[in-house]
Amino acid sequence: MKLLKSKLFALLLCLVLLASFAAGCGNKEVQESTPTQTNGGKADSQSYKVYLITMDQMDQHWVNVDKGCRQAVAELGNIDYKWLAPDVKDDAKQIECINNAVAGGADAILLAANGPVAVQSALEEAQAAGVKIVYVDSPADFPAVQTLATDNKAAGNTAGGEMLKALEAASIKEGKIGVISVNAATASTVAREEGFREALKGSSFEVLETQYCDGDAAKSKDAAANFITQGCVGLFGANEGSTVGIGNAIKEAGKNVIGVGFDKSDAILNLIKEGYLLCTMAQNPEVMGYEGVKTAAKALNGEETGPEFIDTGVSVITKDDVK
Repeated sequence: MKLLKSKLFALLLCLVLLASFAAGCGNKEVQESTPTQTNGGKADSQSYKVYLITMDQMDQHWVNVDKGCRQAVAELGNIDYKWLAPDVKDDAKQIECINNAVAGGADAILLAANGPVAVQSALEEAQAAGVKIVYVDSPADFPAVQTLATDNKAAGNTAGGEMLKALEAASIKEGKIGVISVNAATASTVAREEGFREALKGSSFEVLETQYCDGDAAKSKDAAANFITQGCVGLFGANEGSTVGIGNAIKEAGKNVIGVGFDKSDAILNLIKEGYLLCTMAQNPEVMGYEGVKTAAKALNGEETGPEFIDTGVSVITKDDVK
């Protein structure tokens, strides 16, 4: 009898232990199937959708912005990242890209706005859908978490100063100077032109009316060639395509014209190396992309993102810097 009671007690103890173990596993499964929520409303086990939308796909500048974005994405590890861009600079096509990003479930958009006004309605809809907006390179007239860009007016002023020094060194004291830009609406290139013109204000040089070529290198070359036939002693290109255009026009004309531009690409560096461009204002597109993704991630996590504007810097690249 005593032996039977001992066996029953041992059996009962085993059943209690098994029940306790089962209850513990059940709690673990519930915890694992209910991910922790972040301040941004996303689950830790899920990734944020971040889109880069640039003005076009033509310029190497945008490829480098994308490169910076991808570096940040690799470090963060929880970002589902895509780059969207029109094939050419076009407001309607860029609006379509914004709408597609929102429809695709974007949590944040890094935007290089083609113009300050055209995309406003699309951005309003994106913001209403809870999308965080971060500007890289060129902002629109719409509130955003942050803008990461060059101080374009200051950089344009530097470009003008470099041209004046070169003209003085060549003993050229007066003459016409041509300007080629993207369009009259793109905030970044408009600011560069303002800074450039400001640098030449009060000099003996006449800065002619700006020719807009949509950042297309071929169109810019034709416009630059026309400036050269007018006797221009200097040409300024406000972006990558414009700069390639003026460099190729100077090369083709074989004239001693001072060419100063913006952005850094293989084509521009070769034109500087060959002596057809004096210099270019090199931005830091990788920094724009890298820091832009980091800012978007902070905003989505409810973290402090810092100042509304961050100057990503610019460097003057001359023949001495090209190897």
